[in-house]
Amino acid sequence: MTIIGPEDYLEPACLLCGDSFGEEPKLKPIPQERIISKLDEYMSRRDYGGAERHLLYWLGEAKAARDRRGELMLRGELVGHYRKTSQREKAFENIEAALRLVKELGFEDTISAGTCYVNCATAACAFGENGRALELFNSALPIYESKAATRPELLGGLYNNMALTLTALGKFGEAQDSFKKALDIMGKVPGGSLEEAMTLLNMADLVAAEYGMEAGESRIYSLLDEALSKLEGTDAPHDGYYAFVLEKCAPVFEHYGYFAAAQELKRRSEDIYERA
Repeated sequence: MTIIGPEDYLEPACLLCGDSFGEEPKLKPIPQERIISKLDEYMSRRDYGGAERHLLYWLGEAKAARDRRGELMLRGELVGHYRKTSQREKAFENIEAALRLVKELGFEDTISAGTCYVNCATAACAFGENGRALELFNSALPIYESKAATRPELLGGLYNNMALTLTALGKFGEAQDSFKKALDIMGKVPGGSLEEAMTLLNMADLVAAEYGMEAGESRIYSLLDEALSKLEGTDAPHDGYYAFVLEKCAPVFEHYGYFAAAQELKRRSEDIYERA
C-alpha cells in the first residue's frame, strides 16, 4: 500500500515570495486537478485506504484555507468513495455536508450543484434510500438539461442512474425511457461504449424486475449479448476505469448464467490492476 508523503500534497513554494511581515498569510485554494489526478492513481490500484487518506487530508486543507469550493469537490468525491466501499454512515455524513455547501455558496442553479445532486442521489439509491434519491435526481435534471455547458457524459450518467432509482421504485415505464435517453447520449460520446454496456445490463435487470425471468428471457439475453459486444469492441482505453467497469459488469453476467464471459471479464480486470 502506498504511503502518502508531503510531496503528494504541498505545492512548491518560492522562499523569496512570501507575504510581507505582519500581513495575514494569503489563503490559497486547494489544487483540485492534482488532487483528482492522484486519486485516479489510487483507484487504478484499488488502493481504497490510500484514496480515503488522500481525500481526508485535502479536506482538512480545504477547511483550513476556507476553500469552500474545494471542500464541495472533496465532499462529492468522498460520497462516491463511501458508496463504493459500502460505508453508509460516512456517505450520508458527506451527502448532508455537500448539500449544505451548495446552499452556502449560492450554487443551486449551477452545473456544480447538478453534479453534487447526482453524486448524492446515486449514493442514496445504492443504500436503498430511493425516495430521497429521486428527489435529488429531479433537482439535477432541469439544471443539466438547461445548461449548454453540460457535458454529454454527465447527462447520460444522470439518465442511467435515475433509471436505476425508478426501477427500484417500480416505475418501469419511466425507467425504460430514462435508460433509452442514456443510451442515445452515450452512443455519441467517444469511449461511451463502456457506459452503454452498463446501461444495457441495467435494462436487463429492469426487464427481469418487470416481467420475470421466464417471460423476459429472450429480451434479457439480447441485452446481455449487446452489452458484451460493447465491452469487447470498445474504443475506450484499457486503463483503471476500464478494469473497474469489467469488475462491475462481471457479476451481472454471472447472475444470468454467462459464466465463461464473467470469468473472462474478471481475468482482464485483474490483469489491468496487476500492471498498474
